[in-house]
Parts: sequence; C-alpha cells; structure tokens
Amino acid sequence: MSQTVIHVEGLGKRYRVGERERYLALRDVLTRAFTAPFRSGQERSTRDYLWALRDVSFDVQRGEVVGLIGRNGAGKTTLLKILSRITRPTAGFAEIHGRVASLLEVGTGFHPELTGRENVFLSGAVLGMKRGEIVRKFDEIVDFAGVDRYIDTPLKHFSTGMQMRLAFAVAAHLEPEILFVDEVLAVGDLEFQKKCLGKMQEVSKSGRTIVFVSHQMNQIRRLCEWVLWIDGGQIRQQGPTAELSAAYEASGSGQQQQRDRTEAPNAKASFQKWEILEPCGTGPNILDSFGPLTAKVTLVVKRPLRNVQHGIVLYNAERQLLWGTGFDGLELQEGVQHFLYKLPTLPLRPGPYNLRVTLYDDQGLIDDWECVPELVVATKPVTHPKDEWAGFMNIPCSLSVVSG
Repeated sequence: MSQTVIHVEGLGKRYRVGERERYLALRDVLTRAFTAPFRSGQERSTRDYLWALRDVSFDVQRGEVVGLIGRNGAGKTTLLKILSRITRPTAGFAEIHGRVASLLEVGTGFHPELTGRENVFLSGAVLGMKRGEIVRKFDEIVDFAGVDRYIDTPLKHFSTGMQMRLAFAVAAHLEPEILFVDEVLAVGDLEFQKKCLGKMQEVSKSGRTIVFVSHQMNQIRRLCEWVLWIDGGQIRQQGPTAELSAAYEASGSGQQQQRDRTEAPNAKASFQKWEILEPCGTGPNILDSFGPLTAKVTLVVKRPLRNVQHGIVLYNAERQLLWGTGFDGLELQEGVQHFLYKLPTLPLRPGPYNLRVTLYDDQGLIDDWECVPELVVATKPVTHPKDEWAGFMNIPCSLSVVSG
C-alpha cells in the first residue's frame, strides 16, 4: 500500500533583489528599534522582491521516482534546497518522512590538499555516511570512479573529470530512504554518464523515493514515473512522464516562429503551417499513439505551377536523417493547398523530431521549410532501457518461449 513520504503544501520562497542583508551589531539593532516609529513606509515599499517559488503543493508516495522539469530559473533547485533543509521557506511547509540525502552539488566536502582516499571519507561524512559504511563501500566507490591507481594522490593532481567521477561515486553510494538529485548525471565523459544513469536506475529499483531534476528529457523518461513541471516558481502541470515531457518539449518548440512565418514578396508558393490530423493528441504536433498517422502541411500558391517536385524528410534531435520521400510531376493550382501524408505507423522513440519540406520546379527552389513546431513523439517507451541498445525505433514486441 502506498504511503506519502513527502507532503508539500503552499510552499513559497521570496528573495530580495539587488540587496544583501548585512550583519548587524547590537547597537544597530537598538538603533533600528528606537527609530522604527519615526520611519515612513516609503523605504520598505521601494524594495524589489522576487518569488522563486510560490504556492507549490504536491505529494510523493514511497518508492516513487519523480522528475522536476522546467527552464533555468524556474525554481527547481530552490525547491530541492527547501526539501533538503538547506533553505527556509518564506511561506507554506513541507513534511518529509524518512532519512534524506541530497546530491545537489557534486564534490561537496572535497579538499584539494587531501588524497583521494582521504576525500572519500571526508565527503562521505559531510553527506551523512558513517565511517563503517564508508569503509564497507570504499572499494566499490573507487572501482565505480575508475581512479584506483591514483587514490593515494592529492586531489589537486587529479584532472577535473577524475574529481567529478570520484565525487559522484561517493554520493551515488548513499543509502537513504529519500534521495534528492539535482542535475548531477552530466559528469565526466559519455561512458561515465551512462554508468551514472545505470546506477540511478539501480537505486530507483531498490524501492527508494527519488526526486530528480534534469534538463535531459531522455533521462527523465528513463528514470521517472511522474513529472512536476515548474514554470515561474509555480507548478504548471503534473502528471505521467510521457504526457508531461511531450507537453514540455512542445512548449519550447518554436510555435511563435510558426505564427511569424511570412511569404517572400516574389515567392511562387510558400509553406505556412503543419499539424497532425490523426491520431488526435494533446497538441497538433504531438504523436502519442502507435496507430495510423495523417499529417497535413499547408501551402499557399501564388500562381499555377506545373511539374513540381516535393520532398519531405524527418530528422532526430542529433540531425540524423531517419526517413524521407519525394513526389514528382505535381500540378498545383493557385490558392491554399493542403498536402496530406498518411503513414501506417511512425514507431519512433519518444522525443522531439524535425520535419523539413521542400518545393522545386524547373527553374529551381521555390520553398524550403523546417516545420515548426517540432514533431514531439510521446508514445510509451517499449525499447531497451539502455540507450546503446534502444536504437531509433520504438516498436512493441512480445516474446514467448516454447519447449522443443
């Protein structure tokens, strides 16, 4: 039976902009107390305040892995600092039931003059690990970081990457009931990042509760069951990962560019907009099922065109060409024309993709458009959980084993 381990209600944090609170001596406190009745409220009213968080409420159940998404400055780190008891809230409260550990900053407690071995014990103690626990996990930590050859060397002689790997290795071997993680899986090289993500998956499967901040949506999709989308210090939406990650990616996919696209003065024709007609998703650019796909691209034709060549291609976020096709000998009448594309399925892994359409005639290029907003695939991931084995496609597959 599920149990609430994090209960947040009306949480808010306010900061004063452009002013740092100075330290006060006793005489300053006494002076303020005596002069307070004679001061007007004008000075206070001129102060500028910023609400980093405001009226945030949610619950997290035991064993859930919850993702926090949002743009830089949205309030994600502030929320984790309040939950970690590093920062006091201005309003509201949070109840947390269980032993808490936080991976908010890689390298907490490290000292450059101490050896790697000494820093493992120092950092572990700062993060809340007991000495016996550190001794028991020491070899595992060093092996995970891959720095066994240099462990008795002063940390100042480590490369930056080695320091980051060792710092994450210490933090990743904590055994709390509740773990807060803030954008720390991007340490080291690509191989070590995969190792970090695998470690976090291992932790998540052990039944511990995790609240995870990341700008990498593939990491959010792999680790999290539930997502909180924070925007401007408030919760904009919360819900299942597939649905919320698609909505978040769609919000930044250039819909303003679509509205601002104008026709060139001498253009024979120009593409104006595109949308998915079938299936009907949560947005005109969001594909959230494996069923047949019908997409529409709208073209404005200034004068009749003959022998037109039209192409459409699909790229992933890394600009790898995934699919493309072309049509020759088209006849287009003056006015608004709609190109309808029908595909039996588009089984791509969840994430953002780019469509590009072109139009040529015998005289050359007429229009070349990167469709905006992006195509966002929000189907349920059914591929292998490791990126290197998942490939590009997201094709459902069943397995049965039959004896000879």
